[in-house]
Amino acid sequence: MSQDAIPPGRPAAPPAEPSSRRRKKERGRRRGLKITLGVLIALLLAGSGSVYWMYSSLDSNIKGVDIDRALGEDRPEKLPTAGQNLLVLGSDSRAGAENKELGGGGDVGGARSDTALVVHIPDGRTEAVAVSIPRDTLVTRPECTKADGTKVPSAERRMFNSVYSEIGPACVVKTVEKMSGVRIDHYMEINFAGFKDLVDAIGGVTIEVDEPIHDRASGLDLAAGSHKLDGTESLAYVRTRHGVGDGSDLGRIGLQQRFLFALLTEIKSKDLLGSPATAYRIAGSATKSLTTDEGLASLSSLTEFARSMNGVDPSSMETVMLPVAYDTQDPNRVVAAEPQAGDLWKAIRTDATIPESAKKSPATGG
Repeated sequence: MSQDAIPPGRPAAPPAEPSSRRRKKERGRRRGLKITLGVLIALLLAGSGSVYWMYSSLDSNIKGVDIDRALGEDRPEKLPTAGQNLLVLGSDSRAGAENKELGGGGDVGGARSDTALVVHIPDGRTEAVAVSIPRDTLVTRPECTKADGTKVPSAERRMFNSVYSEIGPACVVKTVEKMSGVRIDHYMEINFAGFKDLVDAIGGVTIEVDEPIHDRASGLDLAAGSHKLDGTESLAYVRTRHGVGDGSDLGRIGLQQRFLFALLTEIKSKDLLGSPATAYRIAGSATKSLTTDEGLASLSSLTEFARSMNGVDPSSMETVMLPVAYDTQDPNRVVAAEPQAGDLWKAIRTDATIPESAKKSPATGG
């Protein structure tokens, strides 16, 4: 059969696209791989033809918490130009055998917020900023209501990461709103096992170590240089504190922010559109240990939220640590430094540029 002959019933092949159009399509594809868990899920569904059993499996993985009902009406005003604000927690829950083993075992009551990020996505922009709140920060915990309806009075000088174990996630959201004046639109939490499985599903994450890290507590032992970390090693890396800086939480925050960029870069490098099986495996790991507010607690809602942030590129995301100072009564604790912290939160609330002075922390242990 000649090249010009077309078998009956078979449509003619479309003409070859110009190289410029192919390049535009490739750039568009890369933009689709840019950020967040939800984007991964959206790509998975596109690549698999939205097979129902896949959708149902992933959808049932996600656990929801009714944050709005727990917080009531006593919340900061949602400003018209405030964009979207997402509170992301990494919890050190020991629930389940795998979480307990990864957390170091032991008899640990409840769980704590091991990592806390307020992610601000301005309206109609491609930038984002993630504000890390040190877990050792002393805060005033507002009056909160537990899941069983019990009211807990306000308390001063409480460690930020203890709020989760004492009251629950809704109270963490309320504490952040009270200390910042920022209205939190959504909540997302992932536990130890989920973080480990996500990194393993991706195939590991490559990080650059500037100085050797030796931490007996976390089991992390890394020489200076490039390392590809598996899930367990990655968990030790983002949790280590004794092997960096002054051994406080401030040094660990720097590692967590660096790892975030490395993780997003690793995800972007995967051909998820060309490999639905890989995409499904990653999305399954990501959703399995995920807890969100009720507004995001379905695959369709999570995917829609992710699509709304599709223009945000990890390379344009700024990471900032809440400015803190060492507590005068307990040097092992920190407090929000003023006026820097107030200026930072004001910029987030009003969708303004963060002043350089608001990024400088008097506590320099990191």
